[in-house]
Amino acid sequence: MIAGAGQAGGRAAEALRARGFQGAITVLGEEAHPPYERPQLSKAMLHSPDASVTYIKQARDWSDVLNVRLETGAAVIDGDADRRTVTTADGRCFIFDRLLIATGTRPRKLAALEGSGIEIQYLRNVEDALRFRRSVQHRSRIVIVGGGVIGLEAACAAARNGCRVTVIENETRLLARAFPPLVSDLVAAKHRSHGVAFVFGATVTGATLAGVQLSNGETIEADLVLVGIGVEPVPTVAERLGLPSQGGIAVDACGRTEASDVFCAGDAALQWSRCHGRAIRVETWANAQNQAISVATNMIGETKAYNDPPWFWTDQYDLNIQVAGDMLDSDHIVRGDERSGKFSVIAMRGSDVVGALSVNVAKEMAMLRRVIAANARPSRADLESPAYDLRAALK
Repeated sequence: MIAGAGQAGGRAAEALRARGFQGAITVLGEEAHPPYERPQLSKAMLHSPDASVTYIKQARDWSDVLNVRLETGAAVIDGDADRRTVTTADGRCFIFDRLLIATGTRPRKLAALEGSGIEIQYLRNVEDALRFRRSVQHRSRIVIVGGGVIGLEAACAAARNGCRVTVIENETRLLARAFPPLVSDLVAAKHRSHGVAFVFGATVTGATLAGVQLSNGETIEADLVLVGIGVEPVPTVAERLGLPSQGGIAVDACGRTEASDVFCAGDAALQWSRCHGRAIRVETWANAQNQAISVATNMIGETKAYNDPPWFWTDQYDLNIQVAGDMLDSDHIVRGDERSGKFSVIAMRGSDVVGALSVNVAKEMAMLRRVIAANARPSRADLESPAYDLRAALK
């Protein structure tokens, strides 16, 4: 049984069949759609006026090709660990031998805007993406609350379509939890060159039909507000199964939770990260896919530890930025010429390489990811030199 029909749930079902599992597989999903990958929602679907959602498989292929029972529009809202059952919002009860929780996350709401009368949007599912794309095509005045990846990718699409865009960020710079200041400044400058305005160090305190009110006393005119202030796990089924879910559902390296025969993968899983030195939730495309595949093998009796370093990418205008591991609380080494627009920043704690960020050097990031995953320890002098072949660190 798989609770959640997003990318993690879909990839887990595929992996179970690929590993030879012949038993019954049921996938229960809240959305009306079959499993799909979410990056397209803030990338291709916003930038192309006629782009449609790309599914992992068409609905009929889950049953006809994989022999998987896919139930869409079936949000899992209850569970009983002793009886080994889960219940959906429409009252149906399903029995499981083993359960994978892959219910993902939901957007954090901004209470200060509720009931204000201004149009408020979030960007988490297909309908959200289509709705925002229609707004972008109307060249709206758009306020985006949150200077994270989702908000900035949305800002990029809106600016390219002639919208007047203002990004409100309560930190003093963009992506402060993932980017070093050098790259935050580069991204901000690129957006400003396309007409995007920023307000830093302020929060939203309210709104009227005319615009958004800020803690610094400003009012920003807006036709709509896109809120991108992060996500939180969907807690219902975990709590009903007696699992602690504050901050995520704790799992071991094999994806096992504290409940017998109950596993978790994807955005909701609270997993150990060597790079961070603590347990974190990893909200990335790569983790939703790769952790789910690994956990699926463990559900059928194999033992496969999952410890891939976190990795994500963002495309904004002509910038391709990729981040692996953890960039905070570390010493940074710049590799390459930052003025060229093609360089990497490597994060080290002592002799450990714990993170890396690349700007328009995707091939180098591919090697840096391998260096981080292998816990390799090249010298700082070598890392600083663009002539140093990173493959040497893996020997």
